[in-house]
Amino acid sequence: MSTTPITSRAAINHANGANRRNARHSTGPRTDSGKQRSSLNALRHGLTAASAVLPSEDQAAYDAHRRGFFDEYQPATPTETQLVIEVADTAWRLNRIPSLEAALLSQDPNPQTLIPQLAALGLHSQRLSRQFQKAVDHLREIQSERRHDQERELRDAAALLELHKHKGVPWEPADHGFVFSKCDVERFAQRAMRLNESRHIEHVRFHACLPSRDRRESVPGLDTVVSSF
Repeated sequence: MSTTPITSRAAINHANGANRRNARHSTGPRTDSGKQRSSLNALRHGLTAASAVLPSEDQAAYDAHRRGFFDEYQPATPTETQLVIEVADTAWRLNRIPSLEAALLSQDPNPQTLIPQLAALGLHSQRLSRQFQKAVDHLREIQSERRHDQERELRDAAALLELHKHKGVPWEPADHGFVFSKCDVERFAQRAMRLNESRHIEHVRFHACLPSRDRRESVPGLDTVVSSF
């Protein structure tokens, strides 16, 4: 036989009923402020999620967005490709923030009640802006170094090409470990020679102290060089 008093049983049953009622009432936020906080939590997750695109967003629009960054930066290595993706994803998240702020304000037009939520979005905006700029700077630095190294290699290849032409000896870039085609090297060599000619003419025409007629006479063959352009 149970020794629990009747009054205690009634209290336990009342408490169990209260717990069940509380559980039914705790299925989600009911007040406007609670809904706003819950909504912002989901939005925060969207700004830090592994995938840049939310289920509610247009995948085709994102693909076009990312394609624009690939067209701009033309990545040539896996590292550059990874950085372009990071730049595109960060920009996509940044572009989402104004619509998140507008959604919050549409729920409650009084900014005073939304200061914590708007401040949180502001912090996300600052973090993403720093991440975006850091990735862009890193990408540009890597691409600049790659182009500098490529130009130096082309210059060396062009010098070897001209040397072999002078000696009348056949030459292929691969013979010296270059990855460029012979056409690429020849185009670079022709461009370099034309630039040297143009700089020579620029110096004579604009930087020498002699009068124009004396300047022409002091530089043998200048008229021929100028007329070839």
